[in-house]
Amino acid sequence: MSDTARPGVLGRGPGFWAGLMLGGYGLAAGLSMSGAIEGAAAIILMLAPTVLLAPLLVSASRRSDAGGAACMGKGEAQKRYIKRVAISSSVYLVAIGLMTFTLKGGEPDPALRLGVALLPGLAVIGVFWAIGRLIVEEQDEFLRMLIVRQSLVATGFALSIATIWGFLESADIVPHVPAYWWAVTWFLGLAVGAVFNRIQYGAWGAV
Repeated sequence: MSDTARPGVLGRGPGFWAGLMLGGYGLAAGLSMSGAIEGAAAIILMLAPTVLLAPLLVSASRRSDAGGAACMGKGEAQKRYIKRVAISSSVYLVAIGLMTFTLKGGEPDPALRLGVALLPGLAVIGVFWAIGRLIVEEQDEFLRMLIVRQSLVATGFALSIATIWGFLESADIVPHVPAYWWAVTWFLGLAVGAVFNRIQYGAWGAV
């Protein structure tokens, strides 16, 4: 497919997909105001995906600075990443609200409980997939290296905390933590990886 056809495939710019995610936050906020979602834990779960999209909006806005084919390739990969993360994050936000609202309403059918419980997890898997596709599609080798390094730091960070917490929990020193919090910890690890990239290479990376 020619380069001129790519914008049609992408369909929309970063602003549109950021707006889509903000719309998801608006719906989640409406559910929160109605009492369907409450508590600090739910708020943290809703805010977690922003760590992935906000830096990319800044990065994509600068994609034309260098010029040339390499820059175009980098910009297209990042625009596709923004699109995928925005869709997954929007589905995630709506799924969190739907699950909380459904489970709070009483004792739904087991099949319904299974469905609403699976949706948020599948949406987060969509974010992981988007990061993997970004690594595959990114044409700038230096930027790809930063993304891989950032992801590895995030993985080591999350697994280290999960392992230490697990042993502390076995010794009855800390309370039990639901497993989905380790994905949130991994997202936080992306920020740690970005700081490491900045210190060593002078660039944050693209995730």
